[in-house]
Amino acid sequence: MKLVILDRDGTINEDRDDYVKSADEWVPVPGALEAIARLNHAGWHTVVASNQSGLARGLFDMAALNAIHARMNRELAEVGGRIDAVFFCPHGPDDGCRCRKPLPGMFETIGERYGVDLAEAHVVGDSLRDLQAAAAVGCVPHFVQTGKASRLDAAELAAVHSAVPQAKIHADLAAFVHDLLHDERVERGDSAEPDSVFGAL
Repeated sequence: MKLVILDRDGTINEDRDDYVKSADEWVPVPGALEAIARLNHAGWHTVVASNQSGLARGLFDMAALNAIHARMNRELAEVGGRIDAVFFCPHGPDDGCRCRKPLPGMFETIGERYGVDLAEAHVVGDSLRDLQAAAAVGCVPHFVQTGKASRLDAAELAAVHSAVPQAKIHADLAAFVHDLLHDERVERGDSAEPDSVFGAL
């Protein structure tokens, strides 16, 4: 099973300093949904792993979170994509849980649920904690310069890379998908031509 684990806020959709609290506030990053569709069409399964401390902070409830994910799934379906499952941590930073990134609990649960070798799974996120959680379980970490990462200067970006030196850096989710599928074609000995109609992203 080919698996990509995606952060949500800042990676798939635009991040907000006041949290994404409703379906109306959920806005996809340009090209992100089409990028997920490209992954799906190339045989990759995609799941979300997201810290959602807004639940613990009382900023939104489970009904609102479900509505956000329903909108995400609808808009993905419109471009031929899908998310297999959404895993999230509902706790606050002081709750002492194991599932809140940068701790690895969510990724361990994903590995157990799908019966996959996490060393072969790719993780994509826009924060250092995404990379740290990925590295803790041996996943291949990828950093996208969207969301909060778009505000980093060169020194801050270098500090992130220094903390998780095996991380690969991409402009956005579409760039990650382009690079991943290109590398996959090269490994198969196929032509480096675009893999699908979404190749122009």
